[in-house]
Amino acid sequence: MQAPKKAKKRADGAGSNVFSMFEQARIQEFKEAFTIMDQNRDGFIDKNDLRDTFAALGRLNVKQEEIDEMLKEAPGPINFTIFLTMFGEKLKGADPEETILNAFKVFDPEGKGSLKKDFVTDMLTTQADRFSPEEMEQMFAAFPPDVAGNLDYNNLVHIITHGEEKDQE
Repeated sequence: MQAPKKAKKRADGAGSNVFSMFEQARIQEFKEAFTIMDQNRDGFIDKNDLRDTFAALGRLNVKQEEIDEMLKEAPGPINFTIFLTMFGEKLKGADPEETILNAFKVFDPEGKGSLKKDFVTDMLTTQADRFSPEEMEQMFAAFPPDVAGNLDYNNLVHIITHGEEKDQE
């Protein structure tokens, strides 16, 4: 038997080609998101995991139908490969600005276009790649909330993706 040749870097499940759609750093970000959502740590995201994730994000009265609809988008039980595939399909051809806006909209079910500064601070300092207090200060210095403590995420996303403020018409 021959010694195994050095395999090209291919992640598990690469036969499905989903892992080649993203850079390694991006896959790691998805893995962190998956781990956060997989509340019971069984390797699958199910309806209880989704309900717990929504609760952790402050949405306590999510309808069962809404959760069922989300789960129906998957071809079967949602393990990490399926999760990555679903995001790959959603992001295919997506505009980065639209993608980031949609992420904010998850936390803004009323569609107001703004989020409470305290909520944003809590999310960014306690989830996934946690922001430091200094990073939060820098962000709010660059994107100050209004007098009511609301952060206009539409303008924030525009600056992140285009580098300048939207023209106020």
